[in-house]
Amino acid sequence: MFSDEYFMRLALKEAQNAYEQDEVPVGAIVVHSNRIIAKSHNLTETLNDVTAHAEMQAITSSANFLGGKYLTGCIMYITLEPCVMCAGALAWSQISKVVIGARDPQRGFINKKLTLHPKTEIISGVLENECSQLIKDFFKTKRP
Repeated sequence: MFSDEYFMRLALKEAQNAYEQDEVPVGAIVVHSNRIIAKSHNLTETLNDVTAHAEMQAITSSANFLGGKYLTGCIMYITLEPCVMCAGALAWSQISKVVIGARDPQRGFINKKLTLHPKTEIISGVLENECSQLIKDFFKTKRP
């Protein structure tokens, strides 16, 4: 059995891929039965699509892999707290667990007092410093 930190490190690699593509560096991994079924990162600039967040890409890939729209039994590892749009999609997907690296006090769903599906477990702060630093480094180059 792999740890939350193991999978978060893989999500951080996805975030690094985004960073290298000049995308906001957010990465996601979806695990089912201790097996990675989807990995993604932000593609909003590449696809010119404001909905192409890492979570949205991962939800779609996971649903395609599983052959159904519900992600029960799945865990998403995401380097940055999901926004309201992504939290809504996660709630509709009925994902079982969401593990968050860094919190997003400005745009994250937790401060907005939104909830996911009632059965979804939320864990926050896994590799928080690394996840947060990658975002900060990215925006230092964008907003000097």
